[in-house]
Formats: sequence, structure tokens, C-alpha cells
Amino acid sequence: MAIHSRNKALMCKVFPSSLGPIAMRWFNGLEEGSIRSHKELSRAFRARFVTCSRIPRPLDSLLSMEIRERETLKPYFDRYWELFNEIDGDFEDMAVRTFKVGLPMNSDLRKSLTMKLAQNMHQLMDRIDK
Repeated sequence: MAIHSRNKALMCKVFPSSLGPIAMRWFNGLEEGSIRSHKELSRAFRARFVTCSRIPRPLDSLLSMEIRERETLKPYFDRYWELFNEIDGDFEDMAVRTFKVGLPMNSDLRKSLTMKLAQNMHQLMDRIDK
């Protein structure tokens, strides 16, 4: 089952592209023919992303995050950001610190963050982009 290519083209026009990278990655990863209507797309989206139906993750789940072998920084950050968004509370400073711990010891970004820690997620994103 997958999303039909002609329906996917139509849905791309209707589906908001401002949802962010996680939702768009999910949308673009739908198999051809798996979604046959906007109603099915809405149902699948709600099942995946409606926060009130998900149990918040504990803060310490960020501590188990680490970059995988042969994984680049962007996919690691996307996974980290997705998990961070599943945690209730304002723990942005802790999230920035635990992100660094998941990087390899010889990582230039880790060294940079050790020398001068980013103060929030926006600063961390800026540092990753550099």
C-alpha cells in the first residue's frame, strides 16, 4: 500500500509545507499507494503527530541519544529534536548540554560546544549549520 503518485502531487499542493522537517520527512516517506484520500492522510497524520494522544517522554531519554555509526549530524539532530519535542517542560538548557554528550569525543562540534556552550536550541542550530 502506498500513496498514488498523482494523488501525492495533488496532496503536496494542499498539504502545508510549513509543518517542519519531521512532518515533511514523514509525508515524503509515505509509500506509493498507501494513502488514497485527504481523509486518509488526515487520519494518518493525526495518528502520528497529535500530541495529546502521545505520552510525554521523560527528560532522561535525551541522555540515551547518541550519534549512530556512519550517521551524519543532520539526521542525528533531527532525531534529537523530535525526541526533545516529546518531552514536557522547559528543559532547553539541559537539552543543549545532553546533545553535546551524544557526539563523538573527536567531533569538532563537540569540541566547539565544550569551549563555548550554546545557550539555547536556536544557538545550537546555528552552530550545527556552521
